Formats: sequence, structure tokens, C-alpha cells
Amino acid sequence: IMLKFLLVCTLAVASRAEITEEEDVLVLKKSNFDEALKAHPNLLVEFYAPWCGHCKALAPEYAKAAGMLKSEGSEIRLGKVDATEETELAQEYGVRGYPTIKFFKGGEKGSPKEYSAGRQADDIVSWLKKRTGPAVATLAEVTKAESLIADNEVAVIGFFKDASSPGAQAYEKAAEAIDDIPFAMTSDDAVYSKFEVSKDSVVLFKKFDEGRNTFDGELTKENLLAFVKANQLPLVIEFTEQTAPKIFGGDIKSHILLFLPKAASDFQDKMDQFKKAAEGFKGRILFIFIDSDVDDNQRILEFFGLKKEECPAIRLITLEDEMTKYKPESDDITAESITEFCTKFTEGKLKPHLMSQDIPEDWDKTPVKVLVGKNFEEIAFDPTKNVFVEFYAPWCGHCKQLAPIWEKLGEKYKDSADTIVAKMDSTANEIEAVKVHSFPTLKFFPAGEDRKVIDYNGERTLEGFTKFLESGGKEGGAPAGDDDDDLDEDVDFHRHRL
Repeated sequence: IMLKFLLVCTLAVASRAEITEEEDVLVLKKSNFDEALKAHPNLLVEFYAPWCGHCKALAPEYAKAAGMLKSEGSEIRLGKVDATEETELAQEYGVRGYPTIKFFKGGEKGSPKEYSAGRQADDIVSWLKKRTGPAVATLAEVTKAESLIADNEVAVIGFFKDASSPGAQAYEKAAEAIDDIPFAMTSDDAVYSKFEVSKDSVVLFKKFDEGRNTFDGELTKENLLAFVKANQLPLVIEFTEQTAPKIFGGDIKSHILLFLPKAASDFQDKMDQFKKAAEGFKGRILFIFIDSDVDDNQRILEFFGLKKEECPAIRLITLEDEMTKYKPESDDITAESITEFCTKFTEGKLKPHLMSQDIPEDWDKTPVKVLVGKNFEEIAFDPTKNVFVEFYAPWCGHCKQLAPIWEKLGEKYKDSADTIVAKMDSTANEIEAVKVHSFPTLKFFPAGEDRKVIDYNGERTLEGFTKFLESGGKEGGAPAGDDDDDLDEDVDFHRHRL
């Protein structure tokens, strides 16, 4: 998807002849993997594919993180494995998408920890330091505190005169639960005075928005985690390859998106309005800006049924078990209208926005019938018909491979009185009854009044499909929700699924 960065390779021979380095990153293979773990017990390893755009975008940040650690004299090293070449290694560590990043700690080969934090060098370094050092660093002097704040996008300092107090212990527990932000503690009078802290408290320092937030309330692990969660991200975060893991991997699952070209003359004004509205929903709704002019973002526009020329536009999505989209009634981009829209959402007063194309005039003239949001209910749940539907995306490679087989199946049943073979473009049409998470998704709607839905999990062959239909959905079927999507392409904007 994103092909912004290309890795410039410079080969340097590492201390052991068998392990070469490219820009401070160890080049690992099955033949030198065990040796690398012995030499570098704390090792972060990226499994990548040379063609993967996400991997190319990560490359410069990954190399920068490796260089930062190396220049500090850290024992932590970064390595990479070309999973398309080293297939045995990739299989051994369950690599199912690119990039997959795993941390091997203490030379242990058995159960590495999956890396899932941000994709900027600072995020990678903070996460690794947190994993290998104490959860809370001790700050005994002002310069140490200043360095911590200067070196990190976000840092948290607990000001406690007594490190064994209940508040300090709750702080330690909160620190242990957060991987990607450094936590420190101080009891030093000079540090208190430097940061104008007069009593025990917790302060989050950040290089954006207000610059610092002071915790207010009862010092419990839960309250502290909620405080950090609400303040660790900018009020408005731009969607990029690097920020995607923070957006999708965070605890806040309700996201409001502003699609706006950065080049627009009123860009700053609209962003200011969006930011003003964001203040009232900290920790509850993530406010995300997407530059609608960027080529790499077109897939996201398509996912929301938007065209470049329709931007600026606002949409809201929840990423709970089911993805649900919402569209504001008004096109106004003002703090008032955005606040009203978000308030209605938090109060449960909004209806989901379901996209639909218009019904094509010839929708039923071809062997494979064409369904859209507007005619789906009537056709799929017709009690007199057995309807087998492929939910596809125009860009999906697996769907393109399936197309000729699906056409043959349609041809086979075109004269059937009670069986319909159909397809629906799920990037442009949505329905309440079926949520599509990956492509292609194949579902069977058998005749009858009970609105039954059966997932197809059999072989994607003409024989497999025919057997399934002739058995009434029994052979190759499973109750909806039990599908295995190893062969599918995920709706995922920051990792290539295999």
C-alpha cells in the first residue's frame, strides 16, 4: 500500500563473519539465527517481504532505531529476516503478515514477544528499553529528568517523596502495564522545584498540544492508566504508515476521521475547528486527520465510499467486534457541528451509515446476479430461493482468482428455479445482516423464513461449490462467524496479510 521509502543498503561486516549488517540492522538467516541470539540476547527481529510497501515505509525508522541503540552502547540489537527467502524461519515463528516484528529476550528462542507499538524510531527504542530495563527509572537529579523529557515524545514522571507509599506503588503497577512510554520517579527537591511541583503527583510531559498534563484524582492503577491513555496521543493525529499501529492498536476504538486535502486554502481553519471539538472527547473518541490528496490514502476513502472531490468530509467508525460507520447529517466542519455529532454518537442516538450503489438496470441479466445495498435484503432473504453470495473488493487479488470459477458456477445455475449465484462489491455496499472483514467472503442464504446464514469454508473450486449447493449448504459450510480467513485479504491499513 505505502511505497514511500526504499531501504538504502550499506553492507558492513559484523564482529562475527557470518552476520552482516545493513544500516546497523543485522541481516539474519536460518544459518546464523542461533548464533545471533547467543551474541545478542536481546534482539528485535523484523520478518519482512522485499515487495511489501509497509516494510519499505518502516525501513528507515527501523534502521534509525538500530543506530540510536548502537550509538548509546546498548546491548539491544535489531535484526531482519527476508521471510520470502527464509521460509522455514518464518514458518517456525508463525509469520502470517508483513511486517511481523518479534522480540527475543535473554537469548530465549522459544516464545518471543510480538511487537505491536508505533513504527517510529522513538517508539521502537522506548518499547525495547521498557522491556529490558526497570518499569520505572529513578531520577536523582534535574539533568536526568530534562534528558528524559527531551529524548521522548511522551514521558511520565511520578513525584513521590516516599517510594513505598500506596500512590507510588499504584504508579509502579501502571508503569508495568504500558509498553511504549517511559515512566520515571523522583523524590528529589530540585526536580520538584524545577517542574514547579509542590506535592506528590504524576505529570505527563509531551512534545505537542499543552506540553504537560497533571494527574488529578485518586492514585489507582486504573485511574493512572486512563489518564495516560487520554493524554498520550495528540488531540488530532494524522493517519500515516507510522501512526497506524498507534491508531488501530490503541484502547480507543471509536474514531472520527476528517478527510481533508493538506493543500486546501482553509486547511488550518478546518483543522482548528476539528481540534477544538476534540478537546471534549479525550480518551473516548480518537480524532484522526487523513490527507485526501495522498495516493496511499485512496483505499481508505474507498472504504468509506468517498471520492477525492467529495472532501472535506467527516466519518465516524467504531472498531469493536463489528465495524460500524456513521455519517454526519451536516457537511459543516465547525467545532459545534462536530461536537453535536460526537455527542449524539456517545449517547447512542446515531443510526449506522450503510453505503449502497444504485441498482444496475441489468443486475439480473447475467448468470451471476449483481447485488447492491438497495436490493440485497429482498433477494438474499427471499424465502423461496437459495442464494449464494460472494462479497468481494475490486482490488482484491484472491477475488480476481475466484472470478472465473464463480462465473462458471453462475452459468451452471442460471436456469435454476430456486438457486441464485450472486456477488456484491463490499467496498461500495454495506448491509446490516452481514459484516465483511476480509475478501472474498462467501455466504449462503438458504430458502426459508428463518433468515439463516451459512459461511462457506470448503474448497474454492467448481466441484466444492456444487457439492455445497447440492447438499443444501451442509458440505463445506459452517455456522456464520466460524470462518477461517487464511486465504483472505484483510481490511487492514498497516500490514499485508499473507
